[in-house]
Amino acid sequence: MRCARCDRTAVVDRPYAGDHLCDVHLADTVRDRFRAAMHRQLPRFRAGTVGVALSGGKDSATALALTHAYFGRRPTVTVVAITVDEGIQGYRSKTLRSARALARTLGVRHVVVRARDELGTTTDAAAKRLNGVAPCSYCGVWRRQLLNRAARDAGADALVLGFNLDDLAQTVLMNFARADIPRLGRMAPHARRQVGLVPRLAPLAEVPEREVFLYARAAGLPFDHAECPYAGLASRNVFREVVWRMEESIPGTRQALLRSRESIVRLLEAETGGTAPARCAECGEPSTGIRCRACEYRRAVALPVMGAAVS
Repeated sequence: MRCARCDRTAVVDRPYAGDHLCDVHLADTVRDRFRAAMHRQLPRFRAGTVGVALSGGKDSATALALTHAYFGRRPTVTVVAITVDEGIQGYRSKTLRSARALARTLGVRHVVVRARDELGTTTDAAAKRLNGVAPCSYCGVWRRQLLNRAARDAGADALVLGFNLDDLAQTVLMNFARADIPRLGRMAPHARRQVGLVPRLAPLAEVPEREVFLYARAAGLPFDHAECPYAGLASRNVFREVVWRMEESIPGTRQALLRSRESIVRLLEAETGGTAPARCAECGEPSTGIRCRACEYRRAVALPVMGAAVS
């Protein structure tokens, strides 16, 4: 199969776009979609610090490389990579090596935050104490809070996440299935700055997972493709399969799910004016209730209160 834009051999079929692309033109479209998303999500940003959540996988590696290139000609903008080590034996150490290698290659400052130091526990340790609770539940909550704290401590004006189109489409469907409409408004990208919460960006939102992988591999980015040992227990697996099947039958379903979320969020904000998060009574971090979920899980494993309130 030939590329739709040249005579080179195509490396990817894009039914949602009705074309096939070679590695060169695929890379061009990935960069174009990234730049367009950055223009929308972080307009007129000329000076400051941008954090990038770097796990060491393909998505975050691509996000960091493209963010670094995007701001490469702006000496007034500093890019810092942030990695959270949740303490998952045999997994995080591998991805951390890849993360360090990429940050070193790009010459980007790399901050590593360890759950054991910040929380007094690890995902592995909590998994032994919270029987019957999917590790992804508390691991994700703790990771998001640690990322926010690290980005805030680094003086970041925004935090880039490596979420791709598949990730976000799955999350939208999960929230629809659970009738959790408010959570749709809390998904990245964040349109408004809220006290204590570093705005999160998702500049790969329009790029499918397969295309991110092909881009990262063609660009020679160091990344680890290992899967977390707890991933098989995540409820997201059901929605991943559903989205795959829907996309195969109806190309463009993933983009439609994102557009649906955007429409709902606009309607909610027009009706309510948007809602700012409260503060957790225990740790002072942004929360949707009196106590944040991070502290609820800390209580469940009998850990002391984390940190002081944020000003």
